[in-house]
Amino acid sequence: MIRITQLLNGTGTVGPALKYRNAEPSEVPRPVLAFTETRRPVVFWNMTRKCNLSCTHCYIDAGPDAADTSPHGELSHEEAKAFIADLAAIKIPLLMFTGGEPLVRPDFWELAEFAKACGLTTAMSTNGTLITPKIARKIKDYGIEYVGVSLDGANSETHDAIRNQSGCFDKSVQALKYCRDAGIKTGIRITVTKDNIHEVAPLVDLARTLKVPRFCVYWLVPSGRGGGIYDKQITVDESSRIFDMLFRRAGELKDEGIEFLTVDAPQDGVRLLSKMKESGSSEFENALTLLQCTGDSCSAGDRVANVDPSGNIYPCQFMQRKEFRIGNVREQNFSRIWSDTHNPVLAAFRQKKSLLTGKCGSCGYKDICGGGCRIRAYTHYGDLWADDPLCPYN
Repeated sequence: MIRITQLLNGTGTVGPALKYRNAEPSEVPRPVLAFTETRRPVVFWNMTRKCNLSCTHCYIDAGPDAADTSPHGELSHEEAKAFIADLAAIKIPLLMFTGGEPLVRPDFWELAEFAKACGLTTAMSTNGTLITPKIARKIKDYGIEYVGVSLDGANSETHDAIRNQSGCFDKSVQALKYCRDAGIKTGIRITVTKDNIHEVAPLVDLARTLKVPRFCVYWLVPSGRGGGIYDKQITVDESSRIFDMLFRRAGELKDEGIEFLTVDAPQDGVRLLSKMKESGSSEFENALTLLQCTGDSCSAGDRVANVDPSGNIYPCQFMQRKEFRIGNVREQNFSRIWSDTHNPVLAAFRQKKSLLTGKCGSCGYKDICGGGCRIRAYTHYGDLWADDPLCPYN
């Protein structure tokens, strides 16, 4: 995740980042948490594979008729509580409820309440269509601090086609308003493909109109149904043009409180530094320092973990393949699995910069970007350590 706005306009961020570098996650101000030395991960938990939509790019093949492929199905209520308690015991910085659609899980509210009682910071990724004013108030009451709503177009024609259900655009937009009115921080998320590349700029304008404080651009990842439409991945030049637009808008709108980010493209940190240097930004050195603090903009298997509906652990949510399975929380506590220095998948991802080959292996920027997105390389070349095909620098 590349925090364009924070790095471009983040006056004063470096001092706190260095001050809290070795502090406990609970003691670190949220704006600088990403730049600390803590290796306890943000955990993305796919609570269920069920969803009321069936989106063309879904990385987990969720849908109304989706079934968990595990013989034991998704984690039971008691298994889920034990998992949450274990995460709280090691003080992870954030638990992200996601799916499928987390709100379709029958015991969602009980689990959210339990996570709050355990002292966990939680957030939620949702399609928004099930959020009413009452649900928004419950989200607030149950301590969920952030709600990311997926919008894949600035109008119903584009969004509804990608989400395969008419009327869902209006419901998602309304959800953002309900959450805003309930005092919950919200964000818009768009996964960019050739089908909606023309919608990114208008969607920024919609975010301004709705007063949504966060705008996240995801580059398509070949996982789940996203792998089936990977021919709709945008080109390097197209991604560069979108990034340039985000960079420009981040500068123009710095006083409006909109934060711009990109996800699934660690090389965007290098893009950002290049743009800042070219424009003579006074924040260039600070941004460089902060990116060097992370040392690796791809956090898979280190600062990020994914747990699927049946308890399997993966380096990130886009790598749900058997060859990348780290373990299962039914077999052993997440905390023990994550701290196992002999686990071959974790060991590989935590030293991935030394395993990179080709142009990524010899690139001078790899200490900042960490070698790009590994699942793209794996899909494109059949080699986990090959070049990231979406990188403009190789």
